[in-house]
Amino acid sequence: DAGLAAPANYILGPGDEIRMQVWGAVDFNATLVLDRNGQVLIPKAGVVPLAGVKLVDLEPVLKGQLAKVYTNFSLNASLGKLRSIQVYVVGQARQPGTYAVSSLSTLVNALFVSGGPSSNGSMRNIELQRGGKAVTKLDLYDFIAKGDKSHDVTLLPGDVIFIPPAGQRVAITGAYDQSAIYELKASGSTVADVLGLAGGASPMASAR
Repeated sequence: DAGLAAPANYILGPGDEIRMQVWGAVDFNATLVLDRNGQVLIPKAGVVPLAGVKLVDLEPVLKGQLAKVYTNFSLNASLGKLRSIQVYVVGQARQPGTYAVSSLSTLVNALFVSGGPSSNGSMRNIELQRGGKAVTKLDLYDFIAKGDKSHDVTLLPGDVIFIPPAGQRVAITGAYDQSAIYELKASGSTVADVLGLAGGASPMASAR
């Protein structure tokens, strides 16, 4: 996730790195990391609590603190390295275990990092659990085939990604673009749904 730009509403937390440039009546550069209490220490300006501050508000907060000590200065601040969070991938995963991922990571990101479902794992009913409750359920077929990320969410520390056993499966063979074995939805699937996943029939196939 190093190449991902943090959104303006990204909320700072312990472990995030801040890069700050100050010029004018005073000139200095600083790279600061939020400590376990979510604070940074700015030379001569004191301790500044930043945990819970949105990225869009970072510069105003820092300017307000420095203005108590300095006048006639300009300031630029940006987010450097992001903190890591720990999540768990359990159930029928290819590589179950504990993973340290970027604080910008989503459910889909973590699935790819962990290798996704095993051969016995479900592609259609992956569950994100938070505090013992289901937050969302993801159908990887919708994501892969349609680019649908409506059920993808940003992860939080301690999240559990549970991959249940695969449901019923059906084999598609013959004159189709993507002949394979496909998992059916728990709520049922029509023949048209399954053929759609297989890329539809080729011009050589009969619709009967």
